[in-house]
Formats: sequence, structure tokens, C-alpha cells
Amino acid sequence: MADKLSDSKPSKNAHTVTLTDNFTGKTCELPVLKGSEGPMVIDVRRLYAETGHFTYDPGFTSTGSCESAITYIDGDEGILMHRGYSIEDLAAKSSFMEVCYLLLQGELPTKKQRSAFESTITYHTMLHEQMLNLYRGFRRDSHPMAIMVGVVGALSAFYHDSTDISDPRQRMIASHRLIAKMPTIAAMAYKYSIGQPFVYPRNDLNYAENFLYMIFAVPCEEFIVRPAVARAMDRIFILHADHEQNASTSTVRIAGSSGANPFACIAAGIASLWGPAHGGANEAVLQMLHEIGSKDKIPEFLKRAKDRNDPFRLMGFGHRVYKNYDPRAAVLRESCHEVLEDLGVRDDPLLDLAMELERIALEDPYFVEKKLFPNVDFYSGIILKAMGFPTSMFTVLFALARTVGWVAQWQEMIEDPNHRISRPRQLYTGPSKRPFVPMAKRG
Repeated sequence: MADKLSDSKPSKNAHTVTLTDNFTGKTCELPVLKGSEGPMVIDVRRLYAETGHFTYDPGFTSTGSCESAITYIDGDEGILMHRGYSIEDLAAKSSFMEVCYLLLQGELPTKKQRSAFESTITYHTMLHEQMLNLYRGFRRDSHPMAIMVGVVGALSAFYHDSTDISDPRQRMIASHRLIAKMPTIAAMAYKYSIGQPFVYPRNDLNYAENFLYMIFAVPCEEFIVRPAVARAMDRIFILHADHEQNASTSTVRIAGSSGANPFACIAAGIASLWGPAHGGANEAVLQMLHEIGSKDKIPEFLKRAKDRNDPFRLMGFGHRVYKNYDPRAAVLRESCHEVLEDLGVRDDPLLDLAMELERIALEDPYFVEKKLFPNVDFYSGIILKAMGFPTSMFTVLFALARTVGWVAQWQEMIEDPNHRISRPRQLYTGPSKRPFVPMAKRG
């Protein structure tokens, strides 16, 4: 490794690596970039031009797709930070609105800035009245995520004054609108699916309280938001606000790299999040608990989970990135037990089953050795069920919370002078060139 600096922005103290092509004997020097945290990164942008070779990395598990100053994860140590602040501190000492401001602006707000930001979000929560007609075009049994994808994508048809991505002011207006309107869109998707009238937002409630009000209130009686439930909802939003370059965030960035408007980009992110391996994981936790059925069957299913030849998987345990305890799960575990106690949930068989599964799995040497600890999806699924949300709404809530992360990542990408349209390459394994065979000669 040569002791040489690169001229790329994040590599002030970087070196280079020299690669030798054993087929041609050619050598190639590639910069090694160093960020403020995390491992050093080999910059392979010149690799094809100098060697004629691409890298091959299915799932991009060893590839940095962008430079970002928003979120840092150390999966081995169980660390998650937003703009340098630990997720534990943010969840315990901050609010979702403060975290939104932090992700968008880079710093925690002053008291005056927080008040102005909360006011802006509050007064953007209503939807254009004509958008209500969109909901009525869906079947009554439509999955709320299907409705979310459609309605969010349609925002660009109603808010033309914030789709010019070259205008910083329009980008910020679109960002505020998306964060503000997502709870209203989500709540209306839920109300439509159960045949209840839409409930309009209230400006006297905070973000989490307003969402719970729009979800559970009905016009014929007063609805009081329980403080413990609102706190837990706010904490769930914080814990899901951003998570670096996951599948849905990468989707938003890829869509945005083409110059697509922000509403279309976020709709693309929602579609990606819908997958059971991503945002649908907490819904899968509840489905797994239903499959297990009772406490006495837990040992049987744990045995199946250890069997590589058995398709059964223990959902809500382990994580693609975290090889230690998911730091979000540690925070949410406390909230989980608080909410269950506040709601007086003592006789719910499914929740009892979940708590027993958690206890046994945390004591099982197999899961402890492999560090398959309960993750954030395990506890969020339990909390949301206790609150009264159907499983079909779990991923919707994830999308609501993650919107600010998507928006912040999209903004960062647009403002990067070096950003280009995303265009991954491939390892082609199809037929080599062959002559065309006329129909008469094809047998």
C-alpha cells in the first residue's frame, strides 16, 4: 500500500492500494478513502477504465454507494448514530420533531428553531381535498401500503409548486409537506380500509398525538390520547427515522438520481419498504407468533429454527447489519413493557407468548452464541398490537417514520455536486452471440 493522498473529498488522510491484474500484468492504483467513522473504503471508480474489469457484489454488501453525513452504523458494536448523536440519547432525551430537524439540518434545533419547525409541519398536515377521491378509487380490502404508494406518488399531481428539484426552497417545501402529510395519508388509508370516516388533523396536538387521534378517533365521541402511548409512538418514530443505506433508502436515492420529483422518489421507497424482508418484518413477527400458537410449543419451534433444512425462521431475531444487540431494540424493549403495563394488557395470549419467547431465546445458548437477539421489529410489533393497530398497518407506520430519513438522504444526494444517475453493471451469464434462426428452420 503506497503512502499517497487522494484528491477525493472524504480521503484527506487516505492512502492508495495497488492492484495487479494477473492476466495482463497491468497494475492499477486506487485511492483508499477514510470517513469520520467506520472502515476505510477502496475507491474503485477508475477500476474499469484502467483494467477493463468491474467488481461483482450481489446485494451491495461490500460496496459503498454514496458519501453521507447523516447516519452511522457499526453493526459489530451495536452502534447507531444520527449526525453523531447516539440513538439511545435521542430516544431518551429528544422528540421525533427534533430528530427530523436534526436529520434535515444537521444540528439539533434551538428552542426558537424547534418551535418554528413544529409550526411549519403542523400547518402542512392537511391534504388537498380532491385527494380524498383517490382513496375511494381503491377496493375496500386494499392493503394500506398499496394505498400509500398510490397516494404519495399522486402528491406531485397536486403540489406543482414543490417539484423543481433545482430550487432549494422548493426542495425544502416538498420535504416539509412529505413529513407533515404522511400521518394524514396513513391514517386515511387505515380509516378507508375499515369503513370509518376520515378524521382531519388537529393543530393543537403534537406529531405523535395527532397521528393517534386521526387513527383511533371517531366523529361521534371524544377521544383522549394516552400520554404513555403517545410517548411510545414518538419513540417508535425516532427509532425508525433513518437507518443508513438500506434497501428502501437506496431505492429513494436511485430514483432521485434520475431527477425524479421528490414525491415519486418517496413513493418508490415505500414500495421497496413493503417487502417482508425489510419493512414487513414486524408484521411477520405477529404472523410467526400466530403460527407458534401457545407457550408449550415454543421449544418445538426453537428446535425448528435451528434446523437448516426446516423453512421455519424465527422472525424478529437477528439483523442483517447488527451482529450484536440491535440498539433500537434495547430502547424499545423498555417502552414495550411500559406500554403493556399502562394499557393493562395482562391477558393477551399472543403478547404473553411473545414475552415468553423473548425470555427463552435470550437464555438459549444457540441464539446467544450466534447473537440472534430480539431486534426492533420484534418489540415494535408487540407494542403496535397492544396499541390496537392491525398487522396490515405495521409497515405503514414504518414508512411514516422513515419518510424523514428518505427525505434527508434525497436532499443530501441532490446537493452533492458529484452525484450521477445510478447505473450498476452486471455479470452477464446468457448465451454468447449466435445467428438468428428463421422460423422455418426451428423444427
